[in-house]
Amino acid sequence: MSRRIGLFALGLLIASLLLGIFAWRLVREEPLPAGIYRTHGRSEARRIDIAARYGGRLVEVTVREGDRVEAGQIVARLDASEVEARLREAEATLHQAEQLLAEARALERQRESELVFAIHELERAASLGERGFTPSQVVELRRTQKATAEAALAAARAGVARAEAAIAAARATVERIKTDLAEYTLRAPRAGRVQYRLAEPGEVLAPGARVIAILDLEDVFMTVFVPTSVAGRLRYGAPARIVFDAAPQFVVPAEVSFVASEAQFTPRFVETEAEREKLMFRVQVRIPPELLRAYSDVVKTGVPGTVYLAVDPAVAWPERLAVRLPNGRQS
Repeated sequence: MSRRIGLFALGLLIASLLLGIFAWRLVREEPLPAGIYRTHGRSEARRIDIAARYGGRLVEVTVREGDRVEAGQIVARLDASEVEARLREAEATLHQAEQLLAEARALERQRESELVFAIHELERAASLGERGFTPSQVVELRRTQKATAEAALAAARAGVARAEAAIAAARATVERIKTDLAEYTLRAPRAGRVQYRLAEPGEVLAPGARVIAILDLEDVFMTVFVPTSVAGRLRYGAPARIVFDAAPQFVVPAEVSFVASEAQFTPRFVETEAEREKLMFRVQVRIPPELLRAYSDVVKTGVPGTVYLAVDPAVAWPERLAVRLPNGRQS
């Protein structure tokens, strides 16, 4: 019996302590000016999945979870031996086409010389024929030789055009294979921090398989929910403040970057004014990228905090919500 009484007393003590802490926090929290709305959320960052365009065996992953990567940095490589072999074959075909073009141009110059000679011989025979020193059969023969030389030159020029087209096709094939080969080296599209390694060396990946997930630490935001009365007055670009639970001594500036066009948590029938107040709209509050770059080493996601929204554009921020950043930066 005494044990039950002791447990009951302990429970009352714990409940009293919790109630006291809650009351103390309510008292400590000063009332906000009209036009500022307070809500809560967690920090998030835009996630980018780096995936393999083509299938193949993963031979190397160069980053670990938590590493910071820069735009264009190599994060993984796939086995590209087959593509490299196709590239060598295409380059050999290109070289062969270039040799054929050189031969076609040499033949073209030869046919041009033959045509010049045939024209000269025709003119000489015609001149002698007019004076009766050359029979008409010789003149006709020279005329036929000239026509033959013209046809040969046209064929040679067509051969040059074919060789040039073959070179263009071979070069396009080389460029296409080089483009494919570049896809076997995975690079970070933007700077960020590695969140997950989704595949390990030795795995055979299907086309489109994700290998690395990174967080863009220059696109950090909080998603919060506000009632209709707040969402209807909230402007895009409206100033906001964020106070993270882990660092309540700092006040981080932000702005409203998104307000949902459709409500959530909506009752089935919305008829009364009280029910309309139950409509909640999703809002994103974004931290300026230049500020994130300055504190990239300490930026994290999933950190809970309190968000203050300036619903009234004319409202002045109270002193306790003035911007306070690490290293004494204020505004």
